[in-house]
Amino acid sequence: MKIGVVLGSIREGRFGQGVAEWVMDQLATRNDEGVEYELIDLKSFNVPLLESAVVPGAANKQYDDENATKWSQAIDACDAFIFITAEYNHGVPGAFKNAFDVLGSEWFNKPVGFVSYGAAEGIRAVEQWRQIIANFNMFNVRAQVSFSIFNEANESGFAPNERRAGEFAGVVKSLLQALNK
Repeated sequence: MKIGVVLGSIREGRFGQGVAEWVMDQLATRNDEGVEYELIDLKSFNVPLLESAVVPGAANKQYDDENATKWSQAIDACDAFIFITAEYNHGVPGAFKNAFDVLGSEWFNKPVGFVSYGAAEGIRAVEQWRQIIANFNMFNVRAQVSFSIFNEANESGFAPNERRAGEFAGVVKSLLQALNK
């Protein structure tokens, strides 16, 4: 079973890079038998804007762009997801939303947990994601971790509060339960 940890920001100097490293470090300490965790960094895919004349849901995983196909394969290989999402201007990051929209059935029926960050801890972005993923019948776990870019950063970068490890363990536990693992 594979859980994709999707880093959804593509900005230079993104705060999310530190969050993703922390998430992967937390996952490396777990002993979830039969579960593989893979970081899927949206920035490395160069996903095109959704311009195709074929609606992604009808594309049958056959895309007219090589980068979209690689993105499709990475997402399709996962059984569940942890979305690491920023909050930009009280909403989801445009690049992440576009990358989500470029695909169709690759998302269907897969559970997702959320790790967010932003000036207001990314909470509004997660609330929007909960509505967005419903279109693909994705189950979202209630537990989430939300980081403040003001209170959980220092001169070295990302510096999460101590309680966050326990909160993240709750996200993973809920996600595994959703997978009946």
